[in-house]
Amino acid sequence: MLLAVDIGNTNITLGIFKDEELCAHWRLATVHERMPDEYGVLLLQLFAHRGVRPEDISGVAVASVVPALTGVFRELSQAYLSQEALIVDAGVKTGVRIRYENPRDVGADRVVDCAAVQHKYGGPACVVDFGTATTFDAISREGEYLGGAIAPGIGIAAEALFARASKLYRVEIAPPPRVIGSNTVMAMQSGIFFGYVALVEGLVARFRRELGEDMKVIATGGLAEKVALETKAIQYVDPWLTLDGLRLVYAMNK
Repeated sequence: MLLAVDIGNTNITLGIFKDEELCAHWRLATVHERMPDEYGVLLLQLFAHRGVRPEDISGVAVASVVPALTGVFRELSQAYLSQEALIVDAGVKTGVRIRYENPRDVGADRVVDCAAVQHKYGGPACVVDFGTATTFDAISREGEYLGGAIAPGIGIAAEALFARASKLYRVEIAPPPRVIGSNTVMAMQSGIFFGYVALVEGLVARFRRELGEDMKVIATGGLAEKVALETKAIQYVDPWLTLDGLRLVYAMNK
């Protein structure tokens, strides 16, 4: 079995693959101060809940945009799983040609997303990832990573609104029953949620002008399913796209 770990600024997503099947998955809050033993104990508890033994794990693949936690999961893999983790970084085979001015600036999660899209959908494609940031990644017809766009994530935008406007308060990030809100909660939900739907539609339309009318749009990340229900701009929702990409990259480097 392969343990795939995607370490983001807000969440850590973990999945266990048996061959090509994702047989267990979890989302954890990213806590920068946790030590390897703390994450190790938590991991063993998750395994036990799903009937997985540490000795069942024969490989570990990690994509991380949090340098402080990259080493934590490397140590955890050695101490608790007796495995040397494959850290997706420069020098690791990904099957992705990166056409960015500085390839080292591209996050490991975006590279493995591209690898997964090549394999599962083909190019040209746009990947919309709803994470701490909302990212839009462009993949050419030949499967090259071309670059993209980065916007503040919906959670960051909402928190900024709550913090800066003294008469506004935290609301659930969800679509209200109507766009025109008849109270403050509905009005905020409309602006936050439908505002991001419009952001997606606008950027996808501009990407399509550059990549071609046959561009596929794949959404992943925490709010992908909610947003996809409100727009025709998204064709596929793939919540575990990054984990699939890690599985594919691990296989290339065995």
